[in-house]
Amino acid sequence: MILRYQYLSQHPKVFQAMTGLPVSLFDELEYELAEPFLEAERQRLARPNRQRAEGGGREADLDSRDQLLMGVVWLRCYPKQTVLAYLFAVSETSVSRVVNRVLPLLEQSGRDTMRMPDPGRKRRRELDELLHETPDLVVLIDSFEQRVQRPQNRQEADAHYSGKKKQHTLKSQVVVNEDTGLFVDVAASVPGPTADIKLLETSGLLKRLPAGVGAAGDLAYVGIQDLHPTGLAATPRRKPRGQERPPEDVAFNRAFARRRIQVEHSIGFARRFEAITQTDRHHRRNHTVRVVAVCGLANRRLARRYRTTPLA
Repeated sequence: MILRYQYLSQHPKVFQAMTGLPVSLFDELEYELAEPFLEAERQRLARPNRQRAEGGGREADLDSRDQLLMGVVWLRCYPKQTVLAYLFAVSETSVSRVVNRVLPLLEQSGRDTMRMPDPGRKRRRELDELLHETPDLVVLIDSFEQRVQRPQNRQEADAHYSGKKKQHTLKSQVVVNEDTGLFVDVAASVPGPTADIKLLETSGLLKRLPAGVGAAGDLAYVGIQDLHPTGLAATPRRKPRGQERPPEDVAFNRAFARRRIQVEHSIGFARRFEAITQTDRHHRRNHTVRVVAVCGLANRRLARRYRTTPLA
């Protein structure tokens, strides 16, 4: 029972290590999810195929706050159900039920923290002179892969085998606000071998960007200008085939890397949550839900770091 909120909140450092959030941010999250949690519970009890009358059945082992705590700890540490059941002093089946109830709420909460940049807002910093050809306002696009269990079906296994990682993976595309480092979009997860530029095209992200907002990516996104409706996109310069890279291209790429590094930092911050870092144990089910939920939790920490608000 050592992971119940009443006890764990008395140890702030351990609380943050277990959840990825300081106690104050967790309290804000609990407050925001109080009404959605009650509404989800009302819908569950009133579902047509429920056999018991409302009010019937066993009482919940955990209150809503501890259920939310369990869901966040699960995303942060990704322990097995046996471990989580022991730490919360509940049964393994209770762990499964609680996580399945809380995860959709955290996913929706995560999406609520994601906002595209506003082209009308004043820029907070000047661009390097070397980048004068690139758009002034961009979102930063990148992807990461998570190892998954090898599918039993040979054809399906081949479809998920990433030559880059030398293992079976799922790929997630994330989009970050250049100024704040906050996640603004997460695409549906796809098999690891999917090319980044192909994933970008199928996600439809560039068509959903506000007018005047461009996009920037690494060399995996060469050709992105042709996909953007107005061509407001940029990538590093490729090395000419069979020739040395020109000094001006080296300088440009270094300046571009300094501009794009924010997305790497944000991804690294999100991947401190083990649910999207360790080998996926759920046969690729609900992977996108987990990534969105984690990015939403990361936004709350990143917003405090950059002194902004994830809901602005």
